Amino acid sequence: MSRVGKQPVPVPDKTKITWLDRMITVQGPKGNLSRKIHPNVNVEVKEGVIEVTVREDTRNNGALQGLTRSLINNMVVGVNEGFERVLEINGIGYRATLNGDTLNLNIGFSKPVDFKLPEGISATVDKKNNIRLNGIDKEKVGDTAAAIRRLRPPEPYKGKGIRYDGEYVRRKAGKTAA
Repeated sequence: MSRVGKQPVPVPDKTKITWLDRMITVQGPKGNLSRKIHPNVNVEVKEGVIEVTVREDTRNNGALQGLTRSLINNMVVGVNEGFERVLEINGIGYRATLNGDTLNLNIGFSKPVDFKLPEGISATVDKKNNIRLNGIDKEKVGDTAAAIRRLRPPEPYKGKGIRYDGEYVRRKAGKTAA
């Protein structure tokens, strides 16, 4: 059995859980999230907690139990508190501006790059070099941050590019004159 999967998911008072036809729906103050659950995993909604069990105890089902428990916990946390990911832009002349739901990035290309934010993701730009992505779906926030970072990943010689907040970029020495 999964150690993570055995733990019950606490449900706050202002959160409503609906379990119907292998589909779990979580409603909270920030919004609604739904997800289809694997047939080998059972979900029991009780007073104030959600318990995840498996139909038969095998290695794959144990992994599915832990995964399902983590996904449900992320849904509950997302609709109550939300998730945030911060990106830093490093480089001379590199900057970002926000126009509605489009992120305009000047990151060293001949033309600015326009990145349209997906539905459910909001962004703020502060100090012209930090981008804060917010949303209730942890997976969507992480995918959006990765897509923005992929536009100009940090390079190892000068450290220019887009990186996650707190990410360490290993620097290399440049060529030396002999």
